Amino acid sequence: MNQMVSQGFVLADFLNRVGLSSKVVHLDPRQVFFSQGDAADSVFFLQRGRARVTAVSASGKEATLQLLQVGDFVGEEALASIAGHRLTTATAVTNCIALRIKRDEMIRIMHAEQAFSDYFFRYLLARSMRTQADLIDQLFNSSEKRLARVLLLMAEIVDSDQPETMIPKISQETLAEMIGTTRSRVSFFMNRFRKLGFIRYNGHISVRKSLLNVILHDHVSDGVSKTPKPGKTISPPPPRARVVE
Repeated sequence: MNQMVSQGFVLADFLNRVGLSSKVVHLDPRQVFFSQGDAADSVFFLQRGRARVTAVSASGKEATLQLLQVGDFVGEEALASIAGHRLTTATAVTNCIALRIKRDEMIRIMHAEQAFSDYFFRYLLARSMRTQADLIDQLFNSSEKRLARVLLLMAEIVDSDQPETMIPKISQETLAEMIGTTRSRVSFFMNRFRKLGFIRYNGHISVRKSLLNVILHDHVSDGVSKTPKPGKTISPPPPRARVVE
């Protein structure tokens, strides 16, 4: 759920008028909001840019758990009854601006403002559903499908009326990290998507709705084009920050 307007409640307006004690942080690509093992002492609200949440195993294997966009919160584990340590790392994919809200301040506002509490509760439910979809994607889908899904999510194209959307500039290395494969595999799939007319790219990537065919029909996963079956529809689930006082 990344909508900043919900049933008449405009989150951006609320955060501006409620007197929330927070700090604005600016992050360049690859800078972190927080790292795995840090104290969970604050929640971030993403106002601009794209980010991702990852975790690293004891053996050093990294997995992308979530993609973040404008209107998302991250670090909500700080609101647990007993504050602990971060289990994940949140990293900027593009230039980001976010509000950093201290744990005690976030709890205070949730208790004082019913409208915000209701909004945040709905947000967490939507986040839980999206996390389940992300887990299914990682467990059962090929790297090609995962790449197609990431591009579609970044383009926010499924619910849009536009047949094609340009996404923020992102490197193939970053895409490879996000889906858990190599840069050469990403390059291979990107070239194939382009030849099939699913994307256009020349520095920036433009994603077309037809890319859904990869997710729906295994269109190119084994190197042989397959004929899509009609009638099926599906939507894919959806260095430190500089502090400005």
